[in-house]
Amino acid sequence: MSGLITRRGLLAGISALGAGAALSACGAKTGSDTSKAAGAKADTSGDTVGVGLLNSLSGTMAISEVTVHNALLLAVKEINAAGGVLGKQLKPVSQDGASDWPTFAEKAQALITDSKVVATFGCWTSASRKAVKPVFERNKSLLFYPVQYEGLEQSPYIFYSGATTNQQIVPALDYLKKQGLTKLYLVGSDYVFPRTANKIIKTYAKANGMEVLGEDYAPLGSTEFATIVNKVRSAGADAVFNTLNGDSNVAFFKEYKSAGLTAKKLPVLSVSIAEEEVKSIGTQYLEGQLTAWNYYQTTPGAANEKFVAAYQAAYGKDKPTSDPMEAAYISVHLWKAMVEKAGSFDVEKVKAASDGITFDAPEGKVTVDGATQHVHKTARIGKVTANGLIEEVWNSGGPIKPDPYLKGYDWAADL
Repeated sequence: MSGLITRRGLLAGISALGAGAALSACGAKTGSDTSKAAGAKADTSGDTVGVGLLNSLSGTMAISEVTVHNALLLAVKEINAAGGVLGKQLKPVSQDGASDWPTFAEKAQALITDSKVVATFGCWTSASRKAVKPVFERNKSLLFYPVQYEGLEQSPYIFYSGATTNQQIVPALDYLKKQGLTKLYLVGSDYVFPRTANKIIKTYAKANGMEVLGEDYAPLGSTEFATIVNKVRSAGADAVFNTLNGDSNVAFFKEYKSAGLTAKKLPVLSVSIAEEEVKSIGTQYLEGQLTAWNYYQTTPGAANEKFVAAYQAAYGKDKPTSDPMEAAYISVHLWKAMVEKAGSFDVEKVKAASDGITFDAPEGKVTVDGATQHVHKTARIGKVTANGLIEEVWNSGGPIKPDPYLKGYDWAADL
């Protein structure tokens, strides 16, 4: 798929890296009447309640986000079939963020103010999350964010069901170090997640006897990687740490193979390529390459077998499942459990009820940490196989407590 990232959207995402004021401006510039937005209330008066689904259904991120949207719809369907939430059926209200961060903010405001949803599920890139964060905070409305991210954030109105840094990036670095792959080249998309992740990676490397031999960024949606791949090939690295997002990965891995680079010669560890992206990029370009996630379609267990079967029954037997899809799917079920424990759709009561909520998820048992509004998750390293699936080669042995600010790591003190 292809799509356009506007200069305005890209700059908004990049500015989110270090400018809280810019974030507020980005969130406020939605085209909605923000003077009355803070008073917007969810509508729970009828037999149905609206739940917002906010994903890129078009643009460069659609390669990843359409399937997340599908997983959210599956969870809503399952919950409705089981009787709904507090006796009410869920009505999904979808909005297209269109891979543009100001658009995400505008659509978030519309879900809250116009559709009066009780909660919203979605976003993928950290730039989109940063853009909508002030919108949800200003309106005191809940967002459930389903994708791994760079950490160093907590919001009273966001629940993070994907991995934070110590549940994905840090275990990935530990794995590379144990494999003797200590000379890294960093390749990422030019926005907040890759730049912040790479700042953490460089800090880790300095404290753990690793070297970063190069660092390059490409605009989201970029298809030109000849120069970057040539730099990677000549750097003398042991491995590439890849934080590219969206369909730029297609062009990068095709150029990588064209340059004669393989998983055996110079492995790439990716943190944003899951089964759906493998299928889109092509197994012939990815076989043997590494990924870091918390869930794979091949993860064993009855809960995952049920999830895979349900998803493929709804969307096609050839459709793979992936970590962001699973994290999105469980986020709706976790919200349901919070609401039922609270006995109310009221946001503050739901938040107060969140701590200790558990769910028998496809990835294994997950537990909500109410203090951070993140989820305990098991870290997993996988390898892309010839059939397009990802087989686990290492896991953390159990769920890792979320530590979004890396307070438990001495090397991260200055971050």
